[in-house]
Amino acid sequence: MKTTIDIPDAALADAMRYTGAKTKREAVVKALEEFNRQQRVNDLIANFGTLDFASNDEIEAGDLMEIASRESDSARP
Repeated sequence: MKTTIDIPDAALADAMRYTGAKTKREAVVKALEEFNRQQRVNDLIANFGTLDFASNDEIEAGDLMEIASRESDSARP
């Protein structure tokens, strides 16, 4: 997407230096990608521990129930 923006010279120079970019466009793209990556990391950190996963014991119990169900189904005529 083509966009015209006014970026302070010092900020752009720093972005080019820190990213190793050879062009202004490359510096802006790399800076945006890094910003977005950091935001995703922050989201993961904020949500850490909020997902409820089944424990190994719960998974094994479910597996045993499934095996028992298959065996009882196959024993029927």
